[in-house]
Amino acid sequence: MNYKAWALVSALSAGATALLAKKGVEEVPTNLALAVRVFFILLIAIAIAFASGQTALFTISKRAWLYLFLSAVATGVSWLAYFRALKLGPISRVAPIDKLSFVVAMVLGILFLGEKTTPRLVGGAVLIIIGVLLTLGK
Repeated sequence: MNYKAWALVSALSAGATALLAKKGVEEVPTNLALAVRVFFILLIAIAIAFASGQTALFTISKRAWLYLFLSAVATGVSWLAYFRALKLGPISRVAPIDKLSFVVAMVLGILFLGEKTTPRLVGGAVLIIIGVLLTLGK
């Protein structure tokens, strides 16, 4: 599969995640719900790494360890905030705001990685922002 197919799988899974997480936090405190979710993710990720033979931890550079750690911190903050938002609000309001992550990632990619932009890409980002604003209107 190419990156577009994997991205589509990611989007479909993330959409299902919103529903499943919303149901999961109905009767569980958000931080505990997140801890349980992370536990299961860890088990699944370890199983996949072993099944695919990707277990050479000691070949990872210090720089990669640092970036993976920082990514984990950012993911943790994102998930904590997401679970809290789902506990307090409807999916139809939480999920669109969460999707602003595309705009943030795009801007960070441009600023720090020198990624190129196109009018279509900027237009898409603007449409996402407009879509979020429309979904939040009363």
